[in-house]
Amino acid sequence: MSGNGGESVELTVEGAHKRDAGRGIARLPESVRSELGVLSGSPVIIEGEGMTVVKVWPGDDEGATVRIDSDTRANAGVNIGDTVRVRVGSVTEATDISIQPLEPLPGTDEYAHMVRTRLVDQMVQAGERTHIDGLGTCIVRSTEPDGAVRVTAQTDVTVLPTIDQASDSEDAERAEQPTSATAANAGRAETATGVSYEDIGGLDEELDRIREMIEMPLAEPERFRELGIDPPSGVLMHGPPGTGKTLIAKAVANEVDAYFDTISGPEIVSKYKGESEERLREAFERAEDEAPAILFIDEIDSIAGSRDEDADMENRVVAQLLTLMDGLEERGRVVVIGATNRVDAVDEALRRGGRFDREVEIGVPDESGRREILDVHTREMPLADDVDLDRIAAQTHGFVGADLASLTTEAAMSSLRAEGDRAKSDTDDSDGGDSEGPAVTQSDFDAAMALVDPSAMREYVAESPAVSFDDVGGLAEVKQTLTEAIEWPLSYSELFAATNTDPPSGILLYGPPGTGKTLLARAVAGESDVNFIHVAGPEIMDRYVGESEEAVRELFERARQTAPSIIFLDEIDAIASHRGQGNEVTERVVSQLLAELDGITENPNLVVLAATNRRDMIDDALLRPGRLEQHVEVPNPDAAAREEILAVHTRGKPLGEDVSVAELAAELSGHSGAELEAVVREASMLAIREMADELGPAEATERAEEVRITGDHFRRAIARAADR
Repeated sequence: MSGNGGESVELTVEGAHKRDAGRGIARLPESVRSELGVLSGSPVIIEGEGMTVVKVWPGDDEGATVRIDSDTRANAGVNIGDTVRVRVGSVTEATDISIQPLEPLPGTDEYAHMVRTRLVDQMVQAGERTHIDGLGTCIVRSTEPDGAVRVTAQTDVTVLPTIDQASDSEDAERAEQPTSATAANAGRAETATGVSYEDIGGLDEELDRIREMIEMPLAEPERFRELGIDPPSGVLMHGPPGTGKTLIAKAVANEVDAYFDTISGPEIVSKYKGESEERLREAFERAEDEAPAILFIDEIDSIAGSRDEDADMENRVVAQLLTLMDGLEERGRVVVIGATNRVDAVDEALRRGGRFDREVEIGVPDESGRREILDVHTREMPLADDVDLDRIAAQTHGFVGADLASLTTEAAMSSLRAEGDRAKSDTDDSDGGDSEGPAVTQSDFDAAMALVDPSAMREYVAESPAVSFDDVGGLAEVKQTLTEAIEWPLSYSELFAATNTDPPSGILLYGPPGTGKTLLARAVAGESDVNFIHVAGPEIMDRYVGESEEAVRELFERARQTAPSIIFLDEIDAIASHRGQGNEVTERVVSQLLAELDGITENPNLVVLAATNRRDMIDDALLRPGRLEQHVEVPNPDAAAREEILAVHTRGKPLGEDVSVAELAAELSGHSGAELEAVVREASMLAIREMADELGPAEATERAEEVRITGDHFRRAIARAADR
């Protein structure tokens, strides 16, 4: 590798953008590019503890920074936050290169063509690690000529056996040893966890907090001693399943080049007295011997739950863990990371300074976070031009990282199925025009969206209803009120912020049975495209003390995690009747509802809708401003509304020429929406019955298109409704 003798600049290392990982590029701000005199695509040399060469791409940052991915950081021997020197470099075209994948490759096909295709125009040198789409991380073992080279379409590529396979042959192992100058970087790649900061999306702030608690104590513990304090010994990560807690622990271990060991609860627990504690001690001793080290205790609540008199073994394990963590001060550079989705179940003695010094919530990502996660999971995926990741991110409310991974996998499976169907219908095309494989389209993602639900809400069957206001006849004023209360805070959030206005936190729909209160709630959720959680009041009630209140707490907690959400409490009078009437369970549930509703104002993306036909039965404390503050009456429809409702329910039906929706609406005065739907259904059944009785199954099936719903059918249906 050689420079051009020009100037070099000192820059601070930042992590790469998610989609840049594995592409061998360095993003430099415009001011730095001008100072160095380089254009996009030019080679530059990055010097840390090692040296590597990469391509320049424009960066959108300001200041003296360079954005590079984990492979480039490893090749240069630096971490995020370190200072490097960057100067203009030069490369020659490679005639031959050999690479060695770190993981066994799937199948037995020849990979050289794939490697060359995906490495074209990248800059590599012997001993460095590089990421190849479809193959993962590989080590460049040799290049011809030596030094930094650029891979071209004419470069001969040799794919060596993986490290495990090569170890079976002494000749292969000896022939492919890296040079002494690059052995350290290669060794680091071979022992890495395989996860980098670029593999984590939507958690930059949380990652920064964890890094400062882990990287510095492991790399520079003396800086804490200079201040007269002990370095932090532990970080407790908590949050819903699938948000990336384990992934963060692996990434940190990889980036700081530390020994990484995972303690799994079931592996620690033993039926023999004292053996569980011994296994725990052995794990800490291994970490001490391998320091700097990270001990990751996944699902820590399973071995460190709150102590009580009836759990002898659990009490002993918790006591041993407390003792071991207190001893980390003498052990040196060992940091413990705990992860749980039940943080309240962890023994309180662990949750204090000196043990788990910091607790970091790894929550459900917002829209920008989901967009980053989609970038990560589609990085190596061939996407069609019609794929709109911004739209997908906006539609996936409440999805955690694991859900988005499932979504992209399901979309890829949909693409493979479609490709298989095309291949079956086009078997005479022997040229194989799709040699590069299928591309994932927007329709594949749409199909996947119908199959994947947010995991945090599956037990509540969160849904985005396919009902809109077009399916609700009449009630124009009610629709407008609901739109302003629910859709506007999402669509016009800046206006609410500019006027310092809090949107309504709760809305009560009341009116006679059958007027469409439940349908309105589903329609407003469908219009605003948010998660809809439908809970009937009696479902919450439980005969055991505390269970009903816990169900309410859990409901609101899950809704907060998957916001924006609408909680729809149907028949709320069943759980929120007046207190002081002797029903102790109802009183406790009302008190819990009051507490949860008071906390909703902190989250403008969470709205509570309640429905009842007995408003006078609801406790007055729930109906005041700040709780269920907007009371919207859903009355029986007037003549115009009845005509709209009948138009909705007769849409697409084969009506006879003598049927007039307007006349039916006038005749059905005083009927609710549900009763109007029942009349239309009864008229339809009468028409079906007549044709079935007259023709029989076979002939009726053949002449199904001839069926008509006539005025006589409607008159008979109305008469039957009046007799009920």
